[in-house]
Amino acid sequence: MTATTTPLPATVAASGSEHSRRRVHVVGGGPVGLMVTALLQPLEWLSVVLYEQRARYTRTRMVHLEPYLIAPSVGAYRAIQTDGDDVEAIFDPSEVEQGVVFRRSIPPDLMSLLEEWTVGFCPLNDIEQSLSDLIAARASNPVEHSASTVSAQDIMTVIEPDDIVIDCTGRKSLLRDWLVPASETSNADGNTVNVELEFALVVTFLYDQNYSCNELCKYYKNAENPHYKFIPSVARTSHDGNVSHVTGIIHITSDEAAAMPPHFDGEWLRGNFPEAAGSMERFIDKIKAETHGEIIGDLQVICIPLNLYRARNATSRLYRTAESVDHPFAHSPVFLVGDSAVGSPYFQSISLGFECAMYLASLVAQPGLPTGEMLDLYETHTYKQWLRVYMRSKMIKHDKDVFEAVDDRYALLELIHLY
Repeated sequence: MTATTTPLPATVAASGSEHSRRRVHVVGGGPVGLMVTALLQPLEWLSVVLYEQRARYTRTRMVHLEPYLIAPSVGAYRAIQTDGDDVEAIFDPSEVEQGVVFRRSIPPDLMSLLEEWTVGFCPLNDIEQSLSDLIAARASNPVEHSASTVSAQDIMTVIEPDDIVIDCTGRKSLLRDWLVPASETSNADGNTVNVELEFALVVTFLYDQNYSCNELCKYYKNAENPHYKFIPSVARTSHDGNVSHVTGIIHITSDEAAAMPPHFDGEWLRGNFPEAAGSMERFIDKIKAETHGEIIGDLQVICIPLNLYRARNATSRLYRTAESVDHPFAHSPVFLVGDSAVGSPYFQSISLGFECAMYLASLVAQPGLPTGEMLDLYETHTYKQWLRVYMRSKMIKHDKDVFEAVDDRYALLELIHLY
């Protein structure tokens, strides 16, 4: 990273007494944390401190951003939604309008990056490095960077009344479990609701010809695969010249997942799970027969649980009570953004995180907005996003199950619940 690095306690503690600008602590410098920082940095009445312990970005997996992130109008936003009915049912028209208006206010240097990333696949570390470089290159209102490893107690120690804390530390959120005061903890799972959908292999490969895939393609190329059907995502087969980046998933059992490392290549798969590897090879052989190309390199495979979860409380609003008045979070609002707040499978997380980052930035950009109202608005918005991604994920999972059983009449009927 290229931002200035300083020790945590001395610099952060001193900065609060040197100026009257409202401080924002962004914890976690992954893509969502960097996006929040880039959105808030131009606001002259804010002083942003970014906490990120990594010296450089190394995650090379390919990601795709949804084009609705850059929609210039309400009509365009609605036209590119795959779940338009859900959006219409959950969000008021004014909410959609406000989101589009804020998108139009995003600085050109940041919007140009978003426009580039919504075209096709992009390596995650390219997104992170580009955002980091943009933040460092801006001449005004520089962001203070702390490379120290911080704990929840560290954050509680350095924040002062009216500081804003934004947790972007991902699935293993630093502050999620701290947002419920001990006196109000009643759920066995604390501040997290978790829905287990399935275990899957996320398989990515490069192909030296233009290749696109629709639902018929998925069906016929899996016709000889009774198990381990490879399902590429239609919207995530993208091209760089004549090279296609193809990413898809294969359903596996929990026992199979337990026997696999988190990351591996095609050679490991062929040596340890030859039946799954054989299904991939049959699928790819049919691609080659149609387009007369070759795979570049080897398969890259990630074994993950596809879970859907949310924070019951995505803000520190529960601390704004008489019983919690002495706690730092009673006076310094805390927000969870990205995977800290909502984790979604099927390639949805980064776009969802960016959208929530935009919404939070639109609230912070209103200096006259009362803190309590800001907390309530963000809490409501995050819950609506959860409802949206929950319905979409359940639909995707059901459609995948139907697809995998489409040639088995009785198994198919088990999955179809008619009126």
